[in-house]
Amino acid sequence: MRILQALPALYSGGVERGTVEFASDLAKRGHESFVVSNGGPMVDTLRAQGSTHIKMPIHRKSPASFAQIRPMRQLIRDIKPDIVHVRSRMPAWIVRLAWKGLAEYERPAIVSTFHGMYSVNPYSAIMAKADRIIAVSNCVRDYVLENFDVPEQKLTVIHRGVNVDYFQNRQLNESWRQNLLRDYPQLEGQKILMMPGRISRWKGQLQFLSAMAEILRTRPDTHGIIVGGVEPGKERFMNELEQRRTELGLTQKVTFLGQRNDMAELYLFADAVCHMSTKPEPFGRTVTEALASGTPVVAFNRGGAAETLQACFREGLVPADDISAFARTAIRVLDAEVPAIEIPYQFRLQAQTEASLAVYQSLLESR
Repeated sequence: MRILQALPALYSGGVERGTVEFASDLAKRGHESFVVSNGGPMVDTLRAQGSTHIKMPIHRKSPASFAQIRPMRQLIRDIKPDIVHVRSRMPAWIVRLAWKGLAEYERPAIVSTFHGMYSVNPYSAIMAKADRIIAVSNCVRDYVLENFDVPEQKLTVIHRGVNVDYFQNRQLNESWRQNLLRDYPQLEGQKILMMPGRISRWKGQLQFLSAMAEILRTRPDTHGIIVGGVEPGKERFMNELEQRRTELGLTQKVTFLGQRNDMAELYLFADAVCHMSTKPEPFGRTVTEALASGTPVVAFNRGGAAETLQACFREGLVPADDISAFARTAIRVLDAEVPAIEIPYQFRLQAQTEASLAVYQSLLESR
């Protein structure tokens, strides 16, 4: 099968990482894998794992992006994909309008994935016009059915898969640990609570600081680390976080590590991982990755992240937005012996690939 995935760019987000991993799995299974985007640092990884990348500026939410309709139409003619899988709204518009200008025999099937709860408007509705639609969690499925004109039989839930083998049964490299402690000696001998996620108000870093202030009253041997990059436009919020850390007296007890490329090691280093998004997260990739590493997770009971915890580690669920309950649960998790954590097959990369291929095959057969 020949598959072309379309998304804005290939930087460090969950959609991007998921696209690269999925493409790699497709290539390993003998399928021809192509990805079109505006590029980014993950292109080298994509190519090294057997896929072809085509650079095209389909990332801007601007009428100027419609200049890419004709190049996209030619790309589809050149590649002749069986499936075009769109993973974002602007690429979906460009693909759809390019597709309309093709002869019927040239038209590939189109699959879209709702990676989030998109705003309900005509711009977002393009994602509902694909031949088949995938939702990354049950909460996203319910949102799509409630807000978009989608026949239920066209919609399939396929949880975003994680390469569990990559995170599972690893040992923390002692040299890596010593290097981290050399850079951040304040972490030595502490119980580590990690908050992963890009610096953004809805990701919950302010709530994490409030929870740390409560946790430290009972467990002064705890240190919080916030791991995530500051994207353009978020500098003011980062300043607000640093100011709030000072106000709460946490300067010596919470450390910002910035963007990292060693998340697998950090999951092992942490004693627990925190997920405190202030609105329902479609999936919550860091939750699954941490659990696959054997590290317990404490999270608000909402959205896709809660679906993973309900299946893998119910002890970590906390009523949404209840900071005190979050602090108590985190302390309880830190005090308890780490249990064996099993990741169900539905959350694994292999399951995502097989379920997606089944959607592709069914769609092609129906045509």
